[in-house]
Amino acid sequence: MNTDLAGLGHLFVVFFLFHFHSFMVIPAIIDVTMEAVCPGRDQCSVAIYLSGFQNAVTGLGAVVVTPIVGNLSDRYGRKALMTLPVTVAILPLFVLACNRSEVYFYVFYVASIVAGIFCQGTMHSLCFAYVADHVRPRRRAAAFALLSGVSAAGFVLGTLTARFLAASSTFQVAAVVATATAIYLGVFLPDSGGVSCTDGDEACDPLLQASSSSTSSSASSSDEELSPRLPPHKAGLPSLSDMFTFLTGSLAMSGAATITFFCSLGERGLETALMYYLKAQFGYSKDEFADLLLIVGAAGMLSQLTVMPILAPILSEEILLIVGLLGGCTQVFLYGIAWSYWVPYLSAAFVILSAFVNPSIRTNVSKNVASNEQGIAQGCISGISSFGSILGPLIFTPLTAWALSETGPFNFKGFSILCAGICTVIAFIISLRMRGAQSSACKKSIVEQEQA
Repeated sequence: MNTDLAGLGHLFVVFFLFHFHSFMVIPAIIDVTMEAVCPGRDQCSVAIYLSGFQNAVTGLGAVVVTPIVGNLSDRYGRKALMTLPVTVAILPLFVLACNRSEVYFYVFYVASIVAGIFCQGTMHSLCFAYVADHVRPRRRAAAFALLSGVSAAGFVLGTLTARFLAASSTFQVAAVVATATAIYLGVFLPDSGGVSCTDGDEACDPLLQASSSSTSSSASSSDEELSPRLPPHKAGLPSLSDMFTFLTGSLAMSGAATITFFCSLGERGLETALMYYLKAQFGYSKDEFADLLLIVGAAGMLSQLTVMPILAPILSEEILLIVGLLGGCTQVFLYGIAWSYWVPYLSAAFVILSAFVNPSIRTNVSKNVASNEQGIAQGCISGISSFGSILGPLIFTPLTAWALSETGPFNFKGFSILCAGICTVIAFIISLRMRGAQSSACKKSIVEQEQA
């Protein structure tokens, strides 16, 4: 594993710094929004709708942009395309670093939408593709977990930093770190756009390349049934129909896309509702939000840097996915029925299990595509996630505003969060069905080999 990870040190630094400055400002965003839109109030439907609109527009743009950027990285290298999200992320932070008045807030709001379109999912898909370029398939689950753990470390330290900074200083520090990230990326990160093929490395099988010869063997035909296939490369970018064919080309890819969609829908619903729900239900402020996010980040970092790399060689990514989704269901439902201010902190601890989900999905995807399609494969999964991010705010923003309003038909402020939990339950059920279908296929294959 050390050999595979030898060239990833600079990537980990870039990924850490990117998340450090991104998460540093999250605890202060709610207070800044409320002060600009509804000063002096603890509940504000306008702020909720603004947040929902931003998430929807950002997700819509990311659905289109992320797969395209991933495809371009397969052609022109990961580093060149990583420069885009890393640079664009500086602009909104710089705006609020200058001033937090109402006018500056709305400039920040527009800049955040533009930056989110190019950053949401794009940085993750490019970094996962970069790791797939350097790490062998059998070790990618642990490598992806480490990459996610680096993200969680940035989450923890960014949130912890925000805990001790004033809101104005928070955005100034974040802007400086974002600028340093772009400089570090340009100076130190080696470029990557593919791997060197060696004998026995299944990632290098040309399953997704156009075949102009008729030298296919029965073994390769079997592989084609299990792996997706893009149409032959064209001069332009792949169309939406090409991407749809790619995602539905195998059980593994279609299952990963479906689970990703419902997980994203549930997560975005939880993100849309949680902070406003906690502010209305328990009077949470910037410090309580920072403490909660700190627990979430610490649990995720512990899980992805230690627990998952230990379990990955023992358990398959399918089993880890099921365990992670079960933990995610428990986490969301505890949030929804929280009866005291400390229950959300308990719920946050279940991130130790739910943190398995994303690395497991990404590992499964990377193993089912060839090395020259890692960028577009990870980009398509990120695009599916962004599509869930579009629907999430559209569904859960009015639901949250309705549940938190004083004129609602019943007094249950966590109703929208429980509805978000149903999406995670659906993803959990699909993962169980996928596991059963794969087990049946393996048993059928064994029986056929014995009969032969």
